[in-house]
Amino acid sequence: MSFFFRAASRPARPSPQELVRSIKESLLALDTRTGAKALEDVEKNVSTLRQTLSGDGEVEPNQEQVLQIALEICKEDVLSLFVQNMPSLGWEGRKDLAHCWSILLRQKVDEAYCCVQYIENHFDLLDFLVVCYKNLEVALNCGNMLRECIKYPTLAKYILESSSFELFFQYVELSNFDIASDALNTFKDLLTKHEAAVSEFLCSHYEQFFELYTRLLTSTNYVTRRQSVKFLSEFLLEAPNAQIMKRYIVEVSYLNIMIGLLKFS
Repeated sequence: MSFFFRAASRPARPSPQELVRSIKESLLALDTRTGAKALEDVEKNVSTLRQTLSGDGEVEPNQEQVLQIALEICKEDVLSLFVQNMPSLGWEGRKDLAHCWSILLRQKVDEAYCCVQYIENHFDLLDFLVVCYKNLEVALNCGNMLRECIKYPTLAKYILESSSFELFFQYVELSNFDIASDALNTFKDLLTKHEAAVSEFLCSHYEQFFELYTRLLTSTNYVTRRQSVKFLSEFLLEAPNAQIMKRYIVEVSYLNIMIGLLKFS
């Protein structure tokens, strides 16, 4: 009897189309309305989205609905609105949105990830997420979203070859330890998740990459130097990077730097 009462009293969830339309309208309203009400509407809708995508503890998510939501979100350009409006949300809204992002990226239609395909056609979203490391409020949320993107080869390849990639050499030395550590984790994922793509990138950007990396190895920050040496040894020892490693260790300038670091380690 109690179960019947709970089921009967639970409000009906909106359809995928209704939910996505509500989310889009509330996000667009952030640009035209002021005050807590506009933000409250967005965060309420994002919370509903999270419950629909991942369940609420009592009801498991309906996978068919989840896929329909992902398709509708792409169709209505809501994925772009998520990224662009992340800095406007409160702590709970950002956390919910980052959680939804990881679920949405995993949705497949036939053999294609629909949200990943959307991002492939809107690579500027990745640039926006990278730049968000400069924003103390959203850096960690956007870092999580970036690492979800990096799981997919085409998205990781774009970041590696974009001008945004060079920003990570600054981010890993930020004064905020949590953000610097998060940026380092993202940097590591970029250079280890997809071995063939990374090897190709290092071959074609050898001088540029190691000139920037040398700055980390010679940083005045002891933690940065120590982490950089450790990580360099890890990714150079990856089998696809064998030729890169051989090229690196025979260069006298790099060898002298490594010897100097070993002396003071």
